[in-house]
Amino acid sequence: MATLQDITVSVAINLLSAFAFLVAFAILRLQPINDRVFFPKWYRKGIRSSPTRSGAFVSKFVNLDWRTYIKFLNWMPAALRMPEPELIDHAGLDSVVYIRIYLLGLKITVPLAVLAFSVLVPVNWTGGTLEHIKNLTFSDIDKLSISNIPDGSKRLWAHITMSYVFTLWTFYVLYTEYKAVAAMRLRFLASENRRPDQFTVLVRNVPPDPDESVSEHVEHFFCVNHPDHYLTHQVVYNANKLATLVAKKTSLQNWYTYYHNKYERTSKRPTKKTGFCGLLGSKVDAIDYYSSEIQKLSEAEAAERERVINDPKAVVPAAFVSFKSRWAAAVCAQTQLCRNPTIWLTEWAPEPRDVYWNNLAIPYFELSIRRLLMAVALFFLIFFSMIPIAFVQSLANIEGIEKVLPFLKPLIEVKSFKSVIQGFLPGIVLKIFLIILPIILMTMSKIEGFSSLSSLDRRSAGKYHLFILVNVFLGSIITGTAFQQLKSFLDQPPTEIPKTVGVSIPMKATFFITYVMVDGWAGIAAEILRLVPLVIFHLKNTFLVKTEQDREQAMDPGCLDFATSEPRIQFYILLGLVYSAITPVLLPFIIIFFAFAYLVFRHQVINVYDQRYESGASFWPDVHQRLIIGLIISQLLLMGLLSTKKIDKSTIALLPLPILTIWFHRYCKGRFESAFVKFPLQDAMIKDTLEHATEPNLNLKAYLKDAYIHPVFKGTDFERPQLICEEEDNPLVPTKRTSKQNSEAGSTSGS
Repeated sequence: MATLQDITVSVAINLLSAFAFLVAFAILRLQPINDRVFFPKWYRKGIRSSPTRSGAFVSKFVNLDWRTYIKFLNWMPAALRMPEPELIDHAGLDSVVYIRIYLLGLKITVPLAVLAFSVLVPVNWTGGTLEHIKNLTFSDIDKLSISNIPDGSKRLWAHITMSYVFTLWTFYVLYTEYKAVAAMRLRFLASENRRPDQFTVLVRNVPPDPDESVSEHVEHFFCVNHPDHYLTHQVVYNANKLATLVAKKTSLQNWYTYYHNKYERTSKRPTKKTGFCGLLGSKVDAIDYYSSEIQKLSEAEAAERERVINDPKAVVPAAFVSFKSRWAAAVCAQTQLCRNPTIWLTEWAPEPRDVYWNNLAIPYFELSIRRLLMAVALFFLIFFSMIPIAFVQSLANIEGIEKVLPFLKPLIEVKSFKSVIQGFLPGIVLKIFLIILPIILMTMSKIEGFSSLSSLDRRSAGKYHLFILVNVFLGSIITGTAFQQLKSFLDQPPTEIPKTVGVSIPMKATFFITYVMVDGWAGIAAEILRLVPLVIFHLKNTFLVKTEQDREQAMDPGCLDFATSEPRIQFYILLGLVYSAITPVLLPFIIIFFAFAYLVFRHQVINVYDQRYESGASFWPDVHQRLIIGLIISQLLLMGLLSTKKIDKSTIALLPLPILTIWFHRYCKGRFESAFVKFPLQDAMIKDTLEHATEPNLNLKAYLKDAYIHPVFKGTDFERPQLICEEEDNPLVPTKRTSKQNSEAGSTSGS
């Protein structure tokens, strides 16, 4: 059990680590040689260029102006200086709303901390009951928790009262934030510049037709059913194999460039081994080898490209259909096109850079099966991970290590070393255990078949949140407590076990304090340092860069890792909600994390991160729902905990809280969620009218021509099928159908 001294040691270690990272960042960002690593966003916008310095040669690489080092923390106020509307224009609405989640955490936890330390901490500290429980390990820090209050004490009504105050405050913050984000989204969509996805819908599960190709069938259907608004379409090709060949060729070209540059520097022909990872096999001339491999891949790529374009089986029964106006696209995306609800399925098309092309080739009927299988796989992943996580956590303390490794007992008993283990080890062990989890969850989301990167991120975030909720939170509390208090359980009658668990749950706050510091404080400090991108950039700059264009491509600005970062924020808010009424001492550590993270990520969004896509903050309903889940969990845990404290009518007193929370969630969902899933026809018509007035000669078809072509076809002479509905005033729609059944399909095509 971590003591106050152990927590102090952990705080000192993590603060020193974070400070060291910040100092390293402040120094590295001032060096001219690192300018593209720490300010890549401005380079991509063409606003910033490589710094030029006169004088000594070394000044091209190292900043010799000592005055800049005095103001090395200037980046902090600079990160807060840019106003939010300007930040939206600069970085996009997704990035700005993501940053607001950290601010939301501060809005919730700071008032909770003030109230909890003013009211509940004095009540807990003066309870004086932990000393009277036999065979229970506790520390001074646990005296600040609800466990220190005697059973049946009227002091517990303070916690019941404050839980209502905390809940009502959280309601207020969540409602105002949901309202603000919904208004921001509507303003953003109304003021946004023209984009291809505003005019385009994704049509899936196009029914087969014996007389027409997929492209002809799509055009015939929309010429009949949307004769005044249909503009053009682009069918989807299964070009996954071609994309793999292109990616492999690009990799080989990088190696060819590396060896060619090496030859130019040394005038000596480089060699490589052709076997596994370049470690085995015969030794050959590297330049000739990669030149030959690139030639082979070029031929295979050309053959595969020709096959994809000419083979009807390479065409997927899906298409991006574009309309003459936003209004028409909104009507099509938000209505049922056919009396058969399983075909001609429409949804808003993702913006072109948001499309995940690999999954568009998946047959639509497979999606339900894939998602069912991944749901089962996620259940087993969570269930079977609970056992090793709980076991590892039980060993990440003094008693556990002494049992498994008794020969380390003399070293462990050293006071300073003991404090380091108790205050630092539990959090770092769990952090290491979870390193590969995001990769696994993203792979599962891709298997599920979602067609956009934003959808993949949202689904992966949901899985990650569920995993850390069950395994890290509930697993650490319940199973970890069971391992650590096993002796107490065996010596007690069954009726006393719930009471021991109830007492032990608040004590788990010490573990979560170390977790917040290791995963939160140190993690954010490492985030801003960008050590890995720094090393990769300089390696590329040394071995691959020959031109300024090469240097631009060597920059790796990265992007917001929504699938991993957002569930972590939710987890910290969950900890704040749960422990605000149980062990409030955890709240200051969470507040420090949110303040630090808000500052750091604002800086990163302004100067570093590039946007992979723009969804208009469509993820906010998921954020709100997960916060509601956290609030309900905190209420149920408090209800269960007080039921073990033998206080009369505590369950009845707290029962309205989860009911009110569910009602609040349903109210907010009905009030605001439509703004995130639908586009108002009124706003669409306003934008169309303004555009027609300001740009009467706009050639929309030319603007949309290449928007939704697969990336492997861009920059090539891609042959499109001849449109069969070119004459807009022609009331008859040409068709190639010959069968009687299909010739009568006119306006009911595909039904």
